Amino acid sequence: MKSEVTVTETAASNAQGRPAKSSGKKNKKAGFFARIALFFRQMIGELKKVVTPTRSELINYTIVVLVFVAIVMLIVTLLDLLFGVGVGWVFGGSGPKES
Repeated sequence: MKSEVTVTETAASNAQGRPAKSSGKKNKKAGFFARIALFFRQMIGELKKVVTPTRSELINYTIVVLVFVAIVMLIVTLLDLLFGVGVGWVFGGSGPKES
């Protein structure tokens, strides 16, 4: 079986290489409002591709993010304590003492 692959307008506009030859028309830059309209058309096209996660997927993603944040917080806390002890050891104590 052969599957068809379609290229969206967005993907086609991001393609590298030389531009296709025009059919007799002058290739000039689009005007300000034409570029704004093109942006909104592309934005709406991309938003139509967005898939909303199911409730179970959303709960799983949330749990994964919270666990990851907790792990990173633990690592940062341990490094902070380690560096604090190291600085205290190197500089010898809690600061200048008054007589």
